[in-house]
Amino acid sequence: MAAELTAHQLIEQHRPTLDQALEAIRTRAYWSPHPEHPKAYGENGSLDAAAGKAAFDALLGSRLDLGQPGTDDWVGGETSPYGIELGVTYPHADVDTLLPAMRAGQRAWRDAGAEMRAVVCLEILKRISDRTHEFAHAVMHTSGQAFMMAFQAGGPHAQDRGLEAVAYAYVEQVRTPDDAEWTKPQGKRDPLALTKRFTPVPRGIALVIGCNTFPTWNGYPGLFASLATGNAVLVKPHPRAVLPLALTVQVAREVLAEAGFDPNLVALAAERAGEGIAKTLATRPEIRIIDYTGSTAFGDWLEANARQAQVYTEKAGVNTVLVESTDNYKGMLSNLAFSLSLYSGQMCTTPQNLLIPRDGIRTEEGPRSYDEVVADLAKSVGGLLGDDARANALLGAIVNPDVKARLESAAGLGEVALASREIANPEFPDAVVRTPVIVKLDGAKPDDQAAFMNECFGPVSFAVAVDSAADAVALLRRTISSKGAMTVGAYTTSEEVEEAVQEACLEECAQLSLNLTGGVYVNQTAAFSDFHGSGGNPAANAALCDGAFVANRFRVVEVRREA
Repeated sequence: MAAELTAHQLIEQHRPTLDQALEAIRTRAYWSPHPEHPKAYGENGSLDAAAGKAAFDALLGSRLDLGQPGTDDWVGGETSPYGIELGVTYPHADVDTLLPAMRAGQRAWRDAGAEMRAVVCLEILKRISDRTHEFAHAVMHTSGQAFMMAFQAGGPHAQDRGLEAVAYAYVEQVRTPDDAEWTKPQGKRDPLALTKRFTPVPRGIALVIGCNTFPTWNGYPGLFASLATGNAVLVKPHPRAVLPLALTVQVAREVLAEAGFDPNLVALAAERAGEGIAKTLATRPEIRIIDYTGSTAFGDWLEANARQAQVYTEKAGVNTVLVESTDNYKGMLSNLAFSLSLYSGQMCTTPQNLLIPRDGIRTEEGPRSYDEVVADLAKSVGGLLGDDARANALLGAIVNPDVKARLESAAGLGEVALASREIANPEFPDAVVRTPVIVKLDGAKPDDQAAFMNECFGPVSFAVAVDSAADAVALLRRTISSKGAMTVGAYTTSEEVEEAVQEACLEECAQLSLNLTGGVYVNQTAAFSDFHGSGGNPAANAALCDGAFVANRFRVVEVRREA
């Protein structure tokens, strides 16, 4: 088909945004082109709240035909954690037909160059941004996030992470010039002269294995990093969270076609119930890059078995907060309470273990014993979630039965400092909404160690009594090195303790937040500025986003000729 989007149009429209993104990753300052507030949408072609909700409602019970080759069936079956049947069906692919079709367009995509690929990716992100309200409902009803979180984390924050990946991909590809003239003097003889051409060459087809809790936020970095570096991308969503990534694939295919490229450069791999196609796809020889977010067991399997691919994994970890002293006791409690409650603790960055000296901590209000700190934290969480309407807006819904089972069994692991309670959601009566549980454990007891040294994903936190700050730092170090951590937090007014915690995190390669008492929380990261994960401990082998995350998605091939 004839191109409807010319290179000139795309570069003119999106090059300024790309340049701003390049400056943002250089300075690490705050910047985002995607508005966080719902009322910012509704002009210049974007959907406002009512139109976005209507667009989502129109999807329910529909068939999402992407026009992919090799479709041999239609599959679906998503049920919202809020209790409604989505009823959307998606193309099921015969991969022996789809994968060759995806490879067919890679030459033209490769030859388009880094800038053209970048601005096409930015056009995809722009169209997704225009539909943020629609995407927010799709994320909400597949992940269980409350609407405002689904809107922000599933919308602008996810789009920021995608754009960040494009910016890093562009930087790494243009690091080497396209052409070079090479001349080597030979004394009295004529110099040796060559012309050299350097081309970023994609690895092949990239596979994105989506997660249930943050389908767009975790899916976009790998998707756009691979696409911007010239690779075709096959998106395999989590079977309970297909819709947000299916809509993403739909937008990408439309933009690619309008820009004159093969739409099959991006495709969807939805699966039948119980089919489990991730292992089959991951070991196909055509798959050369894999991005995965999920359990440690399957992440380890991918790293061990998908030997033909470059594998990027974000797995489980045991996130830890050390509480030694504070000069803002109420602020600390409030900050921790919010961190433990947000999205029912169903974030890879939510704190799990709170290490507190058994002799207590120092505060600006005087000393507080271990029991007092835990009781005050429980009271702070209870106060935050005391109003059911506010609790529903913060907690969202429990994403799957496994999380509910872990929550219920956690109460039997030790003394319960804060019991979980059930909250009704008037708008969605079938939603499973639970407040967090806090359990007191002893860091010196082997049985307790067996509980808190493993991830308990969901609204479960352990208040772990330790003998001293030094013991807390040693336990923190052991936890990061053996189990991994996406985030670490610490509260201390001691320079000595701060230095010890910082050194432990530097040596064990974990991202650290110190003394957060305001509106920034340990389980939040900002694109263009914060690194999500480090790639240096067992929780993840890559960071979102740095040069290492994109640079090995392509190789530079040189062609040289005598001048």
